[in-house]
Amino acid sequence: MEVENQQPGSWEGYVSWRNRPALKGRHGGMVAASFVLVAEVLENLAYLANASNLVLYFSEYMHFSPSNSANSVTNFMGTAFLLALVGGFLSDAFFTTYFIYLTSALIEFLGLVILTVQAHSPSLKPPKCDPATPSIPCQKVHGAKAAMLFIGLYLVALGVGGIKGSLPAHGAEQFDEDSPKGRKQRSTFFNYFVFCLSCGALIAVTLVVWVEDNKGWQWGFGISTFAILLSIPIFLLGSTYYRNKIPNGSPLTTIVKVLLAALLNSFKSRGSNNAIASMATSPTPTPASEEEGGNIKSKTVEPIQETPSKSLQFLNRAVGDNSTAGALDCSVQQVEEVKVVIKILPIFACTIILNCCLAQLSTFSVQQAATMNTKLGSLKVPPASLPFFPVIFMMFLAPVYDHCIIPFARRATKTEMGISHLQRIGIGLVLSILAMAVAAVVEIKRKRVAMDTGLLDTTKPLPLTFFWIAFQYLFLGSADLFTLAGLLEFFFTEAPSSMRSLATSLSWASLAMGYYLSTVIVSIVNSATGNSDHKPWLSGSNLNHYHLDRFYWVMCVLSGLNFLHYLFWAMRYKYRSGRAPN
Repeated sequence: MEVENQQPGSWEGYVSWRNRPALKGRHGGMVAASFVLVAEVLENLAYLANASNLVLYFSEYMHFSPSNSANSVTNFMGTAFLLALVGGFLSDAFFTTYFIYLTSALIEFLGLVILTVQAHSPSLKPPKCDPATPSIPCQKVHGAKAAMLFIGLYLVALGVGGIKGSLPAHGAEQFDEDSPKGRKQRSTFFNYFVFCLSCGALIAVTLVVWVEDNKGWQWGFGISTFAILLSIPIFLLGSTYYRNKIPNGSPLTTIVKVLLAALLNSFKSRGSNNAIASMATSPTPTPASEEEGGNIKSKTVEPIQETPSKSLQFLNRAVGDNSTAGALDCSVQQVEEVKVVIKILPIFACTIILNCCLAQLSTFSVQQAATMNTKLGSLKVPPASLPFFPVIFMMFLAPVYDHCIIPFARRATKTEMGISHLQRIGIGLVLSILAMAVAAVVEIKRKRVAMDTGLLDTTKPLPLTFFWIAFQYLFLGSADLFTLAGLLEFFFTEAPSSMRSLATSLSWASLAMGYYLSTVIVSIVNSATGNSDHKPWLSGSNLNHYHLDRFYWVMCVLSGLNFLHYLFWAMRYKYRSGRAPN
């Protein structure tokens, strides 16, 4: 990407949407980030409106079994979040976050159009089941109809992945990290990014879900299509205010190069004098503004180290007096960047189990609520609207956290952050343990009511209010608020500037791994518990015959073990910047 010569008063390494130097006082700041926040409201509305209720669409209209519906939803959501890594990689390597967002939004729009058309036309769906003739089995969607369903669904997943991989980083890039004010504003941005996620989710799980259940899924998909289409011009309105980071080339190339150089040099005999020299006289890092292969790189603002740090010393072999010159010639700066990436990976891994618990909000929890009394006075609440409870709580807690809790914590701890990223993540992990315990207790009560009223073998609503399910939603919603905002800011802040979009995408990749792991755990549980004498815990068409409470206890134990694993790594982690409390 070619830019004009840097001008005085311009942001180094950033350009405007016209590919000219981004100017201080004109580009970036909270005004620019506000367009990102509004776009995120509409984007999450479009995505979550369907994801939160999709399990019922699969079971009632596409005639999947409850467990197959749950797995199909978790696979879809997992794929969407995993593709955020692709969006983050492209944003760092070749394109700006600005371009990736616009492209991804158009892809998601196309997928939603396909789903809307299918939902509108009865000929594109399997025939309806007739409750009066239960002897005739329902016909599961197959053939061209199934192909249309999954093409539309996974185009949406591709678009969502690109947006999630680019939009948070694009908003965070608007702030000056070299000033305390800019860093505090960036922290506020991440808190309000989660707040805007919740705003979109609130509209999705109330208005859109009600429309889907009462007016038809074609209207629900239609609202989502309009929302993502509307987000594009709103995002474009902020074009004159954005500062866009110049792509730095493939971060994966740097990672692979350092790992290969360290590995190759470890096999070569090196004298002690040679080794000492390699630690003291490493090559001067190549300026990030240097032109490589015709692509101009942005100048880094990170301090240049002349000697490698003592951590992960195996990687230090990649620099110094090595004979792997040329393609594998590494600078100290590159080695230190790779070390940072490796150090944050254990934190990433420790959040996967939490997101596996969150996957239950879109699957079994919705199906639980569907068996209960969902009336609120004369209004019948759709089961998929249950996330209303954690969403409202998150919308309340996010500004309270930013404007009350954090200022108090800053005064108490005498630190810039008040509460560190890792502390926030830890709080979320503890809340996920409590959520699974509460979910197990509520399921025990639900099954007891079904047995006592003789409704185990029917599909009639149980005489038990769906508000009982709200407790597990509140705990999991709180866990999501603490963990997601903490992860986004942690990865963005700690990652090297050339890898920030990719690193931030790890937050969404953790969600993806959690959804995939949920599918794997369900399969493992069924395999382990099913034999000739007993049915698997989580199989069949009637949720009342599931042993869902035992599954939730398993998740509770796994979450507890995962928290101990997290403490091991979090207590040993050293922040890159001295600005963050340890």
